[in-house]
Order: sequence, then structure tokens, then C-alpha cells
Amino acid sequence: MKKLQHLFDSNREWADKIEEDDPGFFETLAKQQAPEYLWIGCSDSRVPANEIVGMLPGDIFVHRNVSNLVIHTDMNCLSVIQYAVTVLKVKHIMVVGHYGCGGVRAATEKRTHGLIDNWLRHIRDIHQKHRGLLSAFTDKQEHLDRLCEINAIEQAVNVGNSTIVQEAWSKGQELSVHAWVYGLNNGLVRDLSFCVSDAESLEIEYENAIEAIASMIGYK
Repeated sequence: MKKLQHLFDSNREWADKIEEDDPGFFETLAKQQAPEYLWIGCSDSRVPANEIVGMLPGDIFVHRNVSNLVIHTDMNCLSVIQYAVTVLKVKHIMVVGHYGCGGVRAATEKRTHGLIDNWLRHIRDIHQKHRGLLSAFTDKQEHLDRLCEINAIEQAVNVGNSTIVQEAWSKGQELSVHAWVYGLNNGLVRDLSFCVSDAESLEIEYENAIEAIASMIGYK
């Protein structure tokens, strides 16, 4: 039986390095969890939340799934949001898509992919909703990049429309929802011009974010 000893060795080296740089780090970490951020990202192994923004364990609460979807019937995702908002009292929720997302690409293909097609149907619906805007981007890669961006924005809107976030805002809780996208080719995160901190601003922020994408090509 292979026990993946090299991973245990790497773990030991990592833990020793953290403890060397910050003695008592893990002892303190074990006693509390007080992150200010919830990261909702893709399951893609190339998109590690903490490392991307240079933060340590304990700094970001994380939920990941294929293509960073926020679906109102997904109890897993909603439970994470509920805990982050009502218990941890995070101040920021970032929905982070990424360029080169395999799920987004698969959602645009005509061939079947099995069970995951049921999950990707949500992206296909977004693709159909914005078909006019997306058709203006005739280069295939650019088309997919814009869909990755729009998907992140749409999922951020879903976060804002969730009963959890709506209730937090109604109580005056300090909470902002952001849409970002990450570049695999350069390691940089890009703000998608969507940042909302109250229910009243949700629709206008959504319209501004989509308009920012349309302005790339002069689409009206």
C-alpha cells in the first residue's frame, strides 16, 4: 500500500517553516477561527485561495466547487455562507472565477460530459442569457474569458440574493460581496467592477459590471 510519504514529508517541512517564522502560530490558530473573508472559488487545483492573496491558514474561509457556482438549492454552499456570515461574521465574500476554467469551457460544448452536465446547465443558462453580448467576442478564447467573468458576476449576484446575505444586510451587518477573476497565466486577481454592500445597490452594481465587459468591444 502506498502511503504517499512524500506528502507527509512536505507537510512536516511546511509546518516547521511556519512555526519557525511565527512561534506558537498553530497553537494560537487551534484556539480560534476569525477570518474576515469568505472565498467561493473553483475546485481547480491551480487556484489555491490562501496562496493567491498571500494569506496564512485561518485568514480565509473557503468554499470551492466546479466553476465556482452559487446555486440556491445547493445546501453545501448555502451552509458555508450561513456559517461564514452568521457565526464567523465575515466582512467580505469574494466569488472568484478563473480564466481557463474547464467547467466553463465544457458548458459551451455540444458534446455530453455525463453527470456533470446537470451542474454545468447553470452556466449554459448564463451563456444563453448573455448570448448577444458574448457573440460580439468572436475569438474563441476571448469568448470563454468573458463567459468566465460573467459567470463570476452572476454567482456574486446569487450570493447577494441569498436569504442569508439579505437578512444580514437588513440587520445592518457590515458585509460586502465581490466578483473577481484569476489569471492562471500571470497569477493575478482582477476586480470585475462588482462590489455591493446593501440590497438596494445589487441591481445597479450588476448592471455596471456587465456594462464594463460590454465596453471592451463597444457592445450596446
